[in-house]
Amino acid sequence: MTIRNLEHAFAPKSVAVFGASVREGSVGRVVFNNIVDGGFEGEIWPVNPKYSEVAGRQCFPKAVDLPGVPDLGVIVTPPETVPAIVRELADKGTRAAVVITAGLTLENGLRQAMLDAAKPTVFRIIGPNTVGLMIPPIRLNAGFAHMAAKPGNIALLSQSGAIATSLIDWAADNNVGFSQIVSLGDMADVDVGDCLDMLAGDTHTRAIVMYLETIPNPRKFISAARAAAWVKPVIAIKSGRHEQSAKAAATHTGALSGADRVVDAALFRAGILRVKGLTELFDAVETTARFGPLERARVGIVTNGGGAGVLAVDQLIDGNGQLAELSLETIASLDAVLPVTWSHANPVDIIGDAPPERYRAAVETVAGDAGIDVVLVMNCPTGLGSPLAAARAVAALAQDGKIDGKPVLTCWLGEHTAREGRRVLQDAGIASFETPADAATAVSNLSQLSRAQRALMRTPSSGSEDTKSGREAVLAIFRRVAKEGRRMLTEPEAKAALAAYGIPVPETVVASSPAEVEAAAERLLTTSEHIVVKLLSKAISHKSDIGGVVLNIADAAAAGEAARAIEARVRSHAPQADIEGYAVQPMVVRKHAQELILGMSLDPIFGPAILFGAGGVAVEVMDDTAIALPPLDDVLAGDLIDQTRIGRLLAGFRDRKPADRQSIVAALNGLSQMIVDFPCLVSMDINPLLADQAGVTALDARIVIEPERVDEAGPNLALAIRPYPSGWEKAFSAGDTHYNIRPIKPADIALYPEFLARISPDDLRLRFLSSSSSFSDQMLKRLTQLDYDRNMAFVALETRTGALAGISRLSCDPDHTSAEYALLVRTDLQGHGLGWELLRQLVDYAKADGIERIEGIVLGENTRMLAMCREFGFSITNLPDGLGLAKARLQLQ
Repeated sequence: MTIRNLEHAFAPKSVAVFGASVREGSVGRVVFNNIVDGGFEGEIWPVNPKYSEVAGRQCFPKAVDLPGVPDLGVIVTPPETVPAIVRELADKGTRAAVVITAGLTLENGLRQAMLDAAKPTVFRIIGPNTVGLMIPPIRLNAGFAHMAAKPGNIALLSQSGAIATSLIDWAADNNVGFSQIVSLGDMADVDVGDCLDMLAGDTHTRAIVMYLETIPNPRKFISAARAAAWVKPVIAIKSGRHEQSAKAAATHTGALSGADRVVDAALFRAGILRVKGLTELFDAVETTARFGPLERARVGIVTNGGGAGVLAVDQLIDGNGQLAELSLETIASLDAVLPVTWSHANPVDIIGDAPPERYRAAVETVAGDAGIDVVLVMNCPTGLGSPLAAARAVAALAQDGKIDGKPVLTCWLGEHTAREGRRVLQDAGIASFETPADAATAVSNLSQLSRAQRALMRTPSSGSEDTKSGREAVLAIFRRVAKEGRRMLTEPEAKAALAAYGIPVPETVVASSPAEVEAAAERLLTTSEHIVVKLLSKAISHKSDIGGVVLNIADAAAAGEAARAIEARVRSHAPQADIEGYAVQPMVVRKHAQELILGMSLDPIFGPAILFGAGGVAVEVMDDTAIALPPLDDVLAGDLIDQTRIGRLLAGFRDRKPADRQSIVAALNGLSQMIVDFPCLVSMDINPLLADQAGVTALDARIVIEPERVDEAGPNLALAIRPYPSGWEKAFSAGDTHYNIRPIKPADIALYPEFLARISPDDLRLRFLSSSSSFSDQMLKRLTQLDYDRNMAFVALETRTGALAGISRLSCDPDHTSAEYALLVRTDLQGHGLGWELLRQLVDYAKADGIERIEGIVLGENTRMLAMCREFGFSITNLPDGLGLAKARLQLQ
C-alpha cells in the first residue's frame, strides 16, 4: 500500500477532531485551536462526548453523529479508544486520519487493533505518536506545533516531532515557507515512501527535505525516492551516522560495513542529497532547487580579500570541490580591467579598494570563462570600498541567480556592513551565504546531487551478457556445503565459486596431511619459484591471526614442515578447532600490485551491500573502503572505485603503471552478479585481491551462506534495487523479418533517434498527442533508464540490423494495482503482428508481476489501436472530455 486514499489527508476539505477539548493545557484544546486559528476554510467538527460545544462550535459525541463525512480525522484521545474511532470513521466514509495519540504499541496490541480496523476500507493513518500534519497553502495546522508555518514550496517529512517543530521555528526566522509538513510519528501505516510518492506529483512542491531515523520498507522507499528525485531535489538528514554494525563478524566486510555507510550508498542510488546539519539542509534546498544538478562544478572565485579567497579554496577542496584554472584569454581580459597587483590566478583577488565597477568587470569576465561552471563572489569589509555598492553591481549582472547562464553564489563577510549587501543580493535572486564554508558546501551540494542523479539513472542487469555467470557450478558447491550442515565455505570452495563468476584465482591443491602437502608442493614448484601453505579449518575464519599461513616456501620438504608447524600453532591457540587439511598454492609475487578487498554483507535495512577498498591484513586499520548497493554495472563499479583513496593509486603514480581498471570492474560485476543469483549469500570477503597492469587475482576468499536457502532462485528479492529483469526475452518472426523482444536497457537510448525519424508525424500525434519528433536528452534517458520496480518497457529489435522496431511500455502506480500502457511500432513495420506481440509480452509480464489491471488513453481516431485492444479483450470507454479520447482497460487478476 502506498498512496491509496492519501489525497484525503494531503488535500482535505473537512476535518473532524476527536478529543477536542476546552480544558486548559490539554493537547485536544491546542490541536483544535490550531486548526481554527490557522484559518482552515473547510468544515471543522469537534468530537467529544464530554462536551456539547467547543470553542463556540457544536461538539458531537461520535463519528456517526457528524453532519457530514470528514475527509480527515484528527485523533487526540486515550490510546485504548483509537481502534474504535478508526472503525467508526471508516464506517462513516472517512478514509484518512492523523493519530496524534501515543501509546499504541505492538506489545499492548492497540497498534494492531487500529490497523485491523483500518484495513477493510484502506483507511490511511499518519502516526500514531505524531506532532501532526501541516498544509500551509490551505492554512491547515492539524497538530500541536507551537506555531504555524508560512506557505511555500518546500515539503518537510520528519520522523521526529521535535525536529519538525524546530525546523518550523528556524524557517520562520529565515523566511522559508512550506507546501507540506508531515510529522510521521511511529509510521504504523503511512511511511516516508508513501509521502514521497504523493509529493513527487505535487505541483506545489519544488523540493523535498527529510529528517530520517529509520527506513521501514527499503525497496518501497528507494523506488519512491527515485520517482521523486527524477523531478525535484530530494535532500535528507539521516541521524545515527556513527552507529556501527556488530564487530563480531566472520568477515572483514561485516566489520567495515557500518550501517551508516550503507545508508549513504542507498541514498546516493536513490538520487538523494544527504547533508549533515539542519542549517545545511535548507541551504542545500536553496541552491539545488534554484540551479539543479551540475555535470561539473569548476569554481571561479572573485574576492576583494586574498585571505578570504584562500579560506574558500581550503573549504572547497575539503568538500571535494574543484578550483577552476583560468584560461589565458580570461587572464588577459582581467589584466585589462584590474590593477597590476591583482592575483593573476584563481581566486581572482581584485584588491581591497575595489569599487563597484571593478567588481562588475571582474565577475563578468570570470563568468565568461568556458572552463568555469560556478562563480563565487566574495566581499570583505574595508574602509576603501562599499559592500552595498559592490552587491548592487553584482546583482545588476544576474538573471534568475545566474550570470552568463552559470550559478552565482555570494559570501559577504561581516555583520553590520554586510547585512544590507546580502539583502540586495537575495532580493535579486542570488544565493547568499554568511561564511566561506557555507558557500563551499553549497558548491559541493550541487556536484554531489549531480553524481546522485547519474546513479539514479543506472539500473543494471540481473543477468548481464557482459558478466560471466557460473550459477550451476556454484549451486553445486553450495548444495554440497549445505548438505554437510556448514555455513562457511572452505577456501578452495570459495575460490572455485569466484572463478565461476570470472574472478581469477590461483590454482589450489587441497592436501589432508603434511605428506600430501609435500607431494603437492613438489608438483607446483616445477612451475613456480615459491609456494604457499594455508590452514583449512571451518572453525577458524582469519587464518593469519594464528599463524595459519606460511609464505615463500621454496622446496617440498619445507612445505611439509610448514604444515606441521601450522598444526602445532592451531593446537596451541585453538585446541578445539578441527583441521580439515591444507591448501597449497603457487606464491603469487606481483611487486607493484595493490592489495584490495571486495566483499558483501547483509545490512538489516537495505539487504546486500558491496564493499570495495584497500585490503590486506591491516584492512580495518586502513579503513579505506566504500559501499555500494547491488546490482552494479561498469559505471557504478567505477564510481565505487573512485570513492576510495586507493582508487587514485590504482590510476598509477611515479614508476607505478596504472592497474587494469577493467579487470577490477569485472571482478566487482562478478561479485554483484553472484549476489543477484543467490539469495542464500550472507557475507563474503575477497582479501587480498591483487591488482596491477596485468589484471587481478584473488589470493584469499571467505563465503558464508544460509544453508536452508541454497535452492531459492534469483533474482535476489532482498535487493533494495530491483535489477534488470532478465529472462523476459523472446524471438518473434513476421514473414522474413526476425525480431528479438527484450526489456529495455539504458544503452538503448542510442537507438531512439533513428527510430523516431522513421515514425510518421501522424503516428507520433496518435501516440504522444503531438507530431514533434524532437525529444530532449533528459526525456530519452527517462524513457530508457527505468526503475523496474514500477516501470517496464519491451523493445523489439530487428535481428539482422539491431535497429529498434517497436516499444511497449508499462507505468505502474505506486500501489502496484493499476498500470498505464503505451505502444508504438515503427510506421514502416506496422500491420504484421509486431504490435500484437509487444502487447502480449506486456500483458504476460503484468500478470506475472501481480498487477491487477492495465489501462491506457487512446485517441478515438486511432481506430487500429482500438480494434487491437478489443480483440485482446480490453473494454473501451469514451471519456466525456470533449477531446475525443477513450480509455482502454484490461482486467488481469
